[in-house]
Amino acid sequence: MSGFDHVWLNAHLATMDGPAEAPLGIVEDGAIATQGGRIAWVGKRADLPAHEAPVTDCAGAWVLPGLVDCHTHLVFGGNRAGEFEQRLEGATYEEIARAGGGIFSSVRATRAASEGALLEAALPRLQGLMAEGVTTVEIKSGYGLDLESEMKMLRVARRLGAALPVEVATSLLAAHAVPPGYEGGAEAYTDFVVREAIPAAAATGLADAVDAFCERIAFSPAQTERVFAAARAAGLPVKLHADQLSDLGGAALAARFGALSADHLEYASAEGLRAMAAAGSVAVLLPGATYFIRESKHPDVAAMRAAGLRMALSTDMNPGSSPARSLLLMLNLGCTLFRLTVAEALLGVTRHAAAALGITDRGVLRPGLRADLALFRIGRPAELCYWIGGNPCVGRVVSGRAG
Repeated sequence: MSGFDHVWLNAHLATMDGPAEAPLGIVEDGAIATQGGRIAWVGKRADLPAHEAPVTDCAGAWVLPGLVDCHTHLVFGGNRAGEFEQRLEGATYEEIARAGGGIFSSVRATRAASEGALLEAALPRLQGLMAEGVTTVEIKSGYGLDLESEMKMLRVARRLGAALPVEVATSLLAAHAVPPGYEGGAEAYTDFVVREAIPAAAATGLADAVDAFCERIAFSPAQTERVFAAARAAGLPVKLHADQLSDLGGAALAARFGALSADHLEYASAEGLRAMAAAGSVAVLLPGATYFIRESKHPDVAAMRAAGLRMALSTDMNPGSSPARSLLLMLNLGCTLFRLTVAEALLGVTRHAAAALGITDRGVLRPGLRADLALFRIGRPAELCYWIGGNPCVGRVVSGRAG
């Protein structure tokens, strides 16, 4: 008699653990058994070992690994709906920025907000993702741009993970932009990130990784290298906003530092993508930003496939360029805008998204891994990529517990 804690049966499984020719790993009429918050058994219901564990009848639902949103800026003050309206009326981003808008309006609002106010604003955003089957989410800082505010954002992210049944991974993105009028400019601000922000985030345990924005309007490759070297010295892995607006070699730079991921990649070269694949980095595609800012240049998915580069999908939830509050919508946008296959898209919010965070114990339905599950009332997995709007999620399991 098997000593399972719980069994889920009468389900169809997309394990995300199949061979290259059938990567979804479909198991019709399957079952999953858990023990101690881990998957103890997965397979056909007819092969389930004898047990006396409590049972949940999934009533024919499809079960996937809990979804992973691996790139968000979910904690921020205020919003920029007014700027969206201005752009619709003809104002350019540059004009809005010169008038004090853009990212720095979010910085002002985030600095002014209390920790409690940021938490209160972020809770419904995170709960919305959870309702769609998300069990792990990454949250970045980057709207503080001073030590106190960056640490405040990371503390809020940690509090979100403690308050809700969801795993929160954090990234320090102090190297997001140079504050206006910063004495000494980008070089001096890079000094602050390297000498103060990264050591503080590491010492307090508030950051799981360090991120940076390598772009002509943000930080140069040389400045980004300094940030990454400091992260490495502090024992923190790195991620990178790379090659979104131009090809500065960000993909190759990320690869040189063994980055967990490089994200955006609209202008990344085939050479840079091959370097990422060789380094084991993940390409995180962000179709919400492409759609919202009406970017005509798309990531070179064909070159990514040719390189054997793993691709993840994420919301990039943020107040400026991707106010996207639905990971399921990103599945559709990834397929329609970037021409991902259904398998690529679903792997992109499960197995490959977990890899983009350096997390190896989830994203796949396999014995020994964490029992994070998402249940959907659908007829086939492709429906998760097909529908625009609506939410077919009927249940979540986090570490073996429904939530």
